[in-house]
Amino acid sequence: MKLTKHLLGAALAMAVAPAALLADTIAIITPSHDNPFFKAEADGAKAQAEALGYDTMVLVHDDDANKQSELFDTVIAAGASAIILDNAGADASVAAVQKAKDAGIPSFLIDREITATGVAVSQIVSNNYQGAQLGAEEFVSLMGEAGNYVELLGKESDTNAGIRSQGYHDVIDQFPDLKMVAQQTANWSQTEAFSVMESILQANPDIKGVISGNDTMAMGAWAALEAAGRTDVIVVGFDGSNDVRDSILGGGIKATVLQPAYQQAQLAVSQADQYLKTGSTGLDEKQLMDCVLINGANASSLETFALK
Repeated sequence: MKLTKHLLGAALAMAVAPAALLADTIAIITPSHDNPFFKAEADGAKAQAEALGYDTMVLVHDDDANKQSELFDTVIAAGASAIILDNAGADASVAAVQKAKDAGIPSFLIDREITATGVAVSQIVSNNYQGAQLGAEEFVSLMGEAGNYVELLGKESDTNAGIRSQGYHDVIDQFPDLKMVAQQTANWSQTEAFSVMESILQANPDIKGVISGNDTMAMGAWAALEAAGRTDVIVVGFDGSNDVRDSILGGGIKATVLQPAYQQAQLAVSQADQYLKTGSTGLDEKQLMDCVLINGANASSLETFALK
């Protein structure tokens, strides 16, 4: 009989069956499901794993590398077949993935790379640079190639934050009349973005636009702008969330960039299945998936990080 396991943290060690019974189990480890992007990853991986006949353990590391390491210890002790991981830090996660490899458990990374190759079997990530350029081109057009703007940055330990920012600036910096008056991290957080946006707006009341490293921060910024009566400010995000889709359709946030979280997670599981059966995915370790611009023209076709 099929048994799906939803287990968290150290409680997993007491709740699971002996290791031999988990040989057909795939562990799925992501940041908090409070962020709909990471929930979509977990849901996509879980659905694909179960469709292929695996049991699943769905775990959350909360972007805490120490917690992530403990979860790896638990998964290794449980004898899972493979790990699907959206990691808790490019540098900090290498040791955990290596630990699993040494124990004979392959890891398949999604969304975020680590700073080592040959440790994970696959690193499947969105083409963040390509996507950021799409978002920046739309932002420049919406801004009319001129005006003061703000950039909200993601978490410093996440390589995606830097790649997206670089992609933004390689486009925007070509337009001298677009002036960045503030650049600040909100750590991918909606609550933090709200507070950051409030402070920036007080210091720079003449801003015309905000470009954000992800949709969660874009939503926080938009809420602060609405509260201040500044719905004239142009906001562009990155991820392709349903929340931003609804804001776009309601005339709020103007655009985002879709990275296919659900599809990416399913692809990682399919590669894990092939690797477990044949010893190879037949593909390079690092794989890029292109992003898609979402605006008023196609937002109605967006559903749970995928275009219908």
